[in-house]
Amino acid sequence: MYISATFEGATRLPNMADQSSSTVTVKNCAVRLMRGGAGQPVLFLHGGGGVPSWLPFLARLGEKFDVLVPEHPGFGQSEMPSWLDSISDLANFYLDFLEELDLQGVHLVGHSLGGWIAADLAVRNASRLASLTLISSGGIHVEGVEQADTFLSNDEQRVRDLFYDQKLADEALARTRRPEFEDVLLKNRATTARLVWQPRSYDPQLQKWLHRIRVPTLLLWGDHDRLFPKEHALAYERLIPGARAVVIPDCGHLPHVEKAEACAIVLEAFLETRKIAA
Repeated sequence: MYISATFEGATRLPNMADQSSSTVTVKNCAVRLMRGGAGQPVLFLHGGGGVPSWLPFLARLGEKFDVLVPEHPGFGQSEMPSWLDSISDLANFYLDFLEELDLQGVHLVGHSLGGWIAADLAVRNASRLASLTLISSGGIHVEGVEQADTFLSNDEQRVRDLFYDQKLADEALARTRRPEFEDVLLKNRATTARLVWQPRSYDPQLQKWLHRIRVPTLLLWGDHDRLFPKEHALAYERLIPGARAVVIPDCGHLPHVEKAEACAIVLEAFLETRKIAA
């Protein structure tokens, strides 16, 4: 059921400092892991741009859940393993990650490239999952829908395509131009290209197996997403049994950044109803 959500009177997101950063090694690959909060585990898989800091959206989730945010192999401060060739490799890696950390009843949340990883993982083995949330996710192709191609854009346009509110794009551009971020951004972009170059940002095999996902699934999208327009949410909704799509107005490709409060409200409500079932 497609829902276009509106939000009034949302409280400001908290700034929770209770989080730590460590290194964990899985499948002979050391990855950086940010973790904070307490409760049922929420595993957040970031998009191709990475996740350099503990976002306010994650801080809010950490008020009620144990939030784990790893940097994917090949991204940020994590190692680049010799075995990394595809999104499926990362899906299998995170199955090993869940086993290594002995996590059960996990709420798996993935954004963009991370959503593609999450969907692939859930198709393969959802036995440790309580729910699945895809935020502006790649992974499938929708015929006839125009998409921005970040690999054909210049540096500025690539950032502007992420946002509906161009004032936020201006702020993001100022951050990305800081010298300390240059190497990480280049590394993330190179690894993303390695994984999604051809076919561009989707797996032709994935959508025919999405019916195997048997955990409650939420699809969170911005109504002005240029990279994976909201038609992708509707396609995922048709392909995953019982999935529910919620589209956030006046929002681009980063709902958890651009509309963090609205995104958190919807996600928290979804996760709260599934605490006992996990």
